[in-house]
Amino acid sequence: MKPITENIIEQSTIEILQSQGWEYLPGLAIAPGAEQAERESFEQIILVDRLRKALATLNPDIPIDAREAAIQKIQHIHSPDLLHNNEEFHRLLIEKVKIPYQQGGYERSHEVALVDFGHPENNQFLVINQYTIVENNQTKRPDVLLFVNGIPMVVIELKNATDENADIISAFRQIQTYKATIPGLFTFNSVCIISDGLECKAGSVSADISRYMAWKSADGIKDASRFSPQLETLLKGMLQPSVLLDLMRNFIVFEKTKKEDLKTRLIQIQTEKKLTAYHQYYAVNKAVQSTIKASGVNGDRLGGVVWHTQGSGKSISMVFYSGKLITSRERQILC
Repeated sequence: MKPITENIIEQSTIEILQSQGWEYLPGLAIAPGAEQAERESFEQIILVDRLRKALATLNPDIPIDAREAAIQKIQHIHSPDLLHNNEEFHRLLIEKVKIPYQQGGYERSHEVALVDFGHPENNQFLVINQYTIVENNQTKRPDVLLFVNGIPMVVIELKNATDENADIISAFRQIQTYKATIPGLFTFNSVCIISDGLECKAGSVSADISRYMAWKSADGIKDASRFSPQLETLLKGMLQPSVLLDLMRNFIVFEKTKKEDLKTRLIQIQTEKKLTAYHQYYAVNKAVQSTIKASGVNGDRLGGVVWHTQGSGKSISMVFYSGKLITSRERQILC
């Protein structure tokens, strides 16, 4: 019997993602200097040509120079604060990149969409392993990155469960190392995933290890068997392209809290990026569907009840629910 290695876990991850509709390319195949190079240097994080083609497809009525300006805008989100950069990109991702122009003496703006959230099939989903990134003279190579329209949205760090020195905690620590050494990657990050091949958890860029959570259903109908590898369940559940886009658009919030320094009395605003848990994701979507049906022309006005246990995240579920209900209604009106 062949011993389990990190390479085997990595290849299995890629194969499952391919079965979910993700295209695969090895990082070396598109590296600078390669025959099919898609990067000018290892410092370049976004696959610019892929993004350029995606923007042309998604925004055919917007001038080329405005689309190019949108690319430049997201490439130049630079501040010393990683989380600030991440929040700024998320805002542009959800609200579109607004490029101002003058018309008839008035200032207007082109709204450049980076992703088509309503039609997943219009986007490109690409998985790449061993993608070398150089930043501030530091060279790192995350195990697996998931790109949507040429932008790295998900980072997956894998360890080997049979190696007592390489567990899921060490995968989390590796993510922290990446944040410190190649922070530019996390400007665009929506989800961080850590796994030892069996156990698997997902969290946001600001989450500590206690906030990383397993995704326990592959289909939203029933929980996976406790004997099923958590990695496989998450890949088939959370990382279905349509689910991932829904999650990015409707199930991420940046929560602001005030904290007062007891000595100086100065008040600081702290930000935490929060990502939905699997039970919140499926419950909110069912609640939204039920509400829309109940409030329709022939609806019975009975939306239903979601039963929560203590500590299950009721407040944030309501935030997700109200936000998605608004976007769902807007989409219905536009259609």
